[in-house]
Amino acid sequence: MGDPSLRRPPHAARLTVEDEPATSERYDRPMQAILFDWDGTLVDSLGTLYDANAAVMQAFGVPFDPDLYRTHYAPDWRLMYRRLGIAAERLDEANELWLASYDRGAGAIMFAGVKPALRRLKRAGHRLGLVTAGDRDIVLPQLERFGLANLLEVRVFGDDLPVHKPDPAPLSRALADVGLAASPAQAAYVGDAPDDMRMARTVGTHAVGIASSLGDPAALRAAGALEVAASVPEWVAGYLADSSAA
Repeated sequence: MGDPSLRRPPHAARLTVEDEPATSERYDRPMQAILFDWDGTLVDSLGTLYDANAAVMQAFGVPFDPDLYRTHYAPDWRLMYRRLGIAAERLDEANELWLASYDRGAGAIMFAGVKPALRRLKRAGHRLGLVTAGDRDIVLPQLERFGLANLLEVRVFGDDLPVHKPDPAPLSRALADVGLAASPAQAAYVGDAPDDMRMARTVGTHAVGIASSLGDPAALRAAGALEVAASVPEWVAGYLADSSAA
């Protein structure tokens, strides 16, 4: 389901850790905590999200296609909808239609290899968490459905704070929850959108980009990614290959 162009892009399948500097050059010490984005990073939901947004725009008579989606995308859906042409006074109406169309992410699937990769990080002693723009009542059932709730112990959802990525507050809260508020460089944030990278660099965490339809490698690097991988399992394998990280 979903527009095929909003799935993992062809270039991502060809991007490997060999495209990046050696792991030992990227990390002088293991990260203590690794925090993740949700949509497009751990779960393949971008096509489903696109379809729900397309239904809203069609109902409101607003032009919408994959290029417009990429151009106006923002983790804060209110900002994105205003950019696309939805009047501020109709945002609540648009949100109700989106919720009905998205159906709590029933069409989302977990990317292959994500759960084993997170388990490897956990076994290696890392604290894991989630910082997402998705609302708690949308994402939490997905966490449980995919069996990741016990792995991602720290969670900051999109409706926990009045601000959204790239504002540093959501990531800063997660760092405080893992005891790294004063040591952000000892954590990594992994996400697939340029705003993920901007937030990570503003806070001072290691910014890891996962190539997706919302952020190709060049865009992720331009936004501050220190490295880019095709998937979370690929990045985890490269990170743990360094004996100091494992």
